[in-house]
Amino acid sequence: MTVLLRLCHCYRRTGCKMELPGIAVAVWMFVCFCASVAGYPNGKVRGACTSMVPCHGGSPQLSPEHTITVNGTEFKPGDSIEVHLSGPDFEGFFIQARDAEHLDSPAVGSFVLADRRRSQLLTCGRTKNSAVSHTSKAKKEDIKVYWIAPGDAPKHVQFLATVVKKYRIFWVKIPGPIVSQPDVLSPTPPLHTTSEVMSTSQPVSYISKPFSALSCGIVKFCIRNPTNCDPGSASCFFLSFQQEETSVFIEMSGPSEGYLAFAFSHDQWMGGDDAYLCVNEDHRVHVSTARLKERSHPLLDSENALEDVSWRLADGVLQCSFRRNIHLPAYTGRFNLDTSYYIFLADGEVGEGGLIYKHGRQPLVTKGLYNVTGLPQDIGGSRAPRLIKAHGALMFVAWITTVSVGVIVARFFKPVWSHSFLLGKELWFQVHRMLMLTTVMLTSISFVLPFVYRGGWSHQAGFHPYLGCAVMALTIFQPLMAGFRPSRHAPRRQLFNWFHWSTGTTARILAVVTMFLGMDLPALDLPDPWDTYAMIGFVAWHVGTDVLLEIHSYCLIRKDLMLCKT
Repeated sequence: MTVLLRLCHCYRRTGCKMELPGIAVAVWMFVCFCASVAGYPNGKVRGACTSMVPCHGGSPQLSPEHTITVNGTEFKPGDSIEVHLSGPDFEGFFIQARDAEHLDSPAVGSFVLADRRRSQLLTCGRTKNSAVSHTSKAKKEDIKVYWIAPGDAPKHVQFLATVVKKYRIFWVKIPGPIVSQPDVLSPTPPLHTTSEVMSTSQPVSYISKPFSALSCGIVKFCIRNPTNCDPGSASCFFLSFQQEETSVFIEMSGPSEGYLAFAFSHDQWMGGDDAYLCVNEDHRVHVSTARLKERSHPLLDSENALEDVSWRLADGVLQCSFRRNIHLPAYTGRFNLDTSYYIFLADGEVGEGGLIYKHGRQPLVTKGLYNVTGLPQDIGGSRAPRLIKAHGALMFVAWITTVSVGVIVARFFKPVWSHSFLLGKELWFQVHRMLMLTTVMLTSISFVLPFVYRGGWSHQAGFHPYLGCAVMALTIFQPLMAGFRPSRHAPRRQLFNWFHWSTGTTARILAVVTMFLGMDLPALDLPDPWDTYAMIGFVAWHVGTDVLLEIHSYCLIRKDLMLCKT
């Protein structure tokens, strides 16, 4: 019998720049389908009907703390038997009845709930209501259900349960009582007793010193960030691969109190990737394999294909090493290592019970496809894609430079350049128009770049893309409106001036707000908090310039009035 596992991957902002300032913590549930079991905090775990091992990447506990009791030892088809699961606080459970002599066979019979708030019925295989699981991850100490014996029930039926106390604390196939039909012999012991638990862990040793980069580019394929950094330093992210006949020895280290992870990918996007995680939980490191499904949480594997696992925690640097075969045909989701891939390297925090939070910043991604078993190289990577960098730079030039100068020219240089002309038009107007058209061009180019990079809309960027679309709309509307500008002495000229000024001012304000929000997105990888301080400085400089020019303009007007009076 199987128990649902709580596979909740929390998404919070702890220096993580994927989320906008002021947005509340987003908690995500993910669907985990691995070869052995699927887990959900809401208990809908039909994928776990056959297998019994949570894909938490760890090993089950060996000594159960929970017990299953029943109110009878015999049954006839159609009888109802009360089943009671109890023990210390637990979050997830999954109960089934199976043929006691063939515990690998499908579930037997159906259940009726005693408490619909804490338990729910599931259909396993072709048998309706043949399993019971939890409805939420709320802690509970006991669960009561009723089992209804089917007409074709085997002679002996055993109740089994899997119980999840915390993310990495769980018991698999806890054996319950055996109930039998009347006048039958005692059951034959099953081929696989329920006390046997599959262990997914490997013997673990400890690393005695920091990794070395001396062999990088010679016998090792290395990725370092910053480029050429020392793996022993507290600011160096290091990943190396060294081929040894039919296997590859892998080393990974970096400044992290939570987890380090890398992944092989066919493209520069998360999704369908082969991932490896080193997770620090209560000063012990677990090394797990996982799959990345789209931009979602890692699906940890219940079976580990790694050997010679070692780890070390020292001075805020997390190190782990392991070995895996180049080809792993028996393991679903593991890529062959003799092929070229993009390589991701990420780090983040770990919550209570080993919950993996979203990476704290943009992962490092190699700039091209690499074969780690090919020619040894010593490379770096980028945490900020070039298209996103170009997007930010163009928007900055457009809305901090060309717009601001164009507004100043129109507002304060009109009287100064009133008798100067360029191409038949007043000089101030030609300069203003040129700067504003430049802004439209830069904004339009910049607006397209994130869509090219993302391949569509970004649901991870909060309000930034929505405000960006509003700015783009106003940017297009402003020159269109200017094309219908009335003549200088027309009755509607004053109305036009007011609309022209208000639209432009609204666009400038929204653009600045959008840029502030965009700077906190991890794709830009800007140095926090200095990026915010620099932006505040630019805005303050422009506001101060406007104020000083307004004061200067007022003084000139007042001086002219005084001269007129005299």
